[in-house]
Amino acid sequence: MPNFRYLPRFFFRSFVLVFGVSLLGYMLHRTGPGAVWKQVQAVGWGLALIIILGGLSQLIKTWAWRQTFACDISALSWSRSLGAQLVSDAVGQLGFAGKLLGEGLRISMLGSAVPLANGISSSAIDGGLHAFTAVVVTVLGITATLLLAPLVDGRWRIYALLLAAVLIAIVAISGVAVASGWRLMGNAARAIGRLPRLHKLVSCKLSVIDSAEHNLLTFYREEPVAFYASLMLNLLWHAMAVLEVYLILRFMGADVGVVGAVAMEGLTKVINLVGALSPGNLGTYEGGNMLIANLFGVTGTAGLTLALCRRARAIFWAAVGATCMTVMKKGRSTSTMEVKGNDKDQILHSACGPVPADGTCH
Repeated sequence: MPNFRYLPRFFFRSFVLVFGVSLLGYMLHRTGPGAVWKQVQAVGWGLALIIILGGLSQLIKTWAWRQTFACDISALSWSRSLGAQLVSDAVGQLGFAGKLLGEGLRISMLGSAVPLANGISSSAIDGGLHAFTAVVVTVLGITATLLLAPLVDGRWRIYALLLAAVLIAIVAISGVAVASGWRLMGNAARAIGRLPRLHKLVSCKLSVIDSAEHNLLTFYREEPVAFYASLMLNLLWHAMAVLEVYLILRFMGADVGVVGAVAMEGLTKVINLVGALSPGNLGTYEGGNMLIANLFGVTGTAGLTLALCRRARAIFWAAVGATCMTVMKKGRSTSTMEVKGNDKDQILHSACGPVPADGTCH
């Protein structure tokens, strides 16, 4: 009997994907392809610079990840770890499910260079620090928006202040929890799990949450230098994203300063969170950038072009990641065949004993 349990999820994701593509097409039609192309031409060679900066960001992210290993990684080359990071980022472009799959691929592509337990632990620590720094940037972005953007409606200003206050509280509590060794995530998950509708969903994830939290707290106590190095590198990664926004807008002639770029990047992270269920955040990302641009007195066309330029950079490095996955898989297959061949020769040699001059076994 066919299993229809996953059909609603499939139809929902298909609907979201079609809606995102339709939304993007509508925005391009409404804005005018000619107007968007003019802005792309204004960016010009700057797009190549944005792609290069994207590669530098990947190096920074890989460096931050390498700091989180609590074991000897001398056997893990920079090229392999960078390739694994690019593969993870490429698959992560597909949305929330893609990010989970990408993390699994990143761990599996480490091979025998790192024990599996250490690979899983480092991935959890890296993800936690990256999420924490993203919240910090979001708080800064919302705060800068309140200072810079001419919000006419007082209600929106109140909503923004409430969101900023909640995020600041999360950042402060998280920092104190790590410093004090509190089991904050595990206790919060158990509290959520007491709700009847969420009990089954949360209970099966508790062991993973507890393990990730234990690894993070242990890492902070035992490797404080590596912890702060990874934290700073993750912040630098977000700073590169702010620089990207600033440069693209400057290439288009928009009068946006560094603080404005911080505000726009912070709000973009909120858009990414809202559009996490959409494959590739297609449509919602572009529409969100148009709204954010209008908030700061920049035209919607410039906002749409900003989103398209950033997506072009993401697609370029996703293609590089896909190439890395193909090359690394072929390399692994070749190595496996060589090992098997060597094992075969050794077995044959043992079975034959001394081999006569004619090369035959007796």
